Amino acid sequence: MLGLGMGELVVILLIVVLIFGGKKLPQLGSSLGESIKNFKKGIKGEDNDDKKS
Repeated sequence: MLGLGMGELVVILLIVVLIFGGKKLPQLGSSLGESIKNFKKGIKGEDNDDKKS
């Protein structure tokens, strides 16, 4: 996974917690997941439009 070890991932997680705070992390994760889902729907919709034309 991009050459990141466990230590680097822990440091990144700590930085994210410091920046956003513990209370906002669930909201951040939820909105990120929803954004990815909408992006995939948009890509799938564009592929369907290309096939119909």
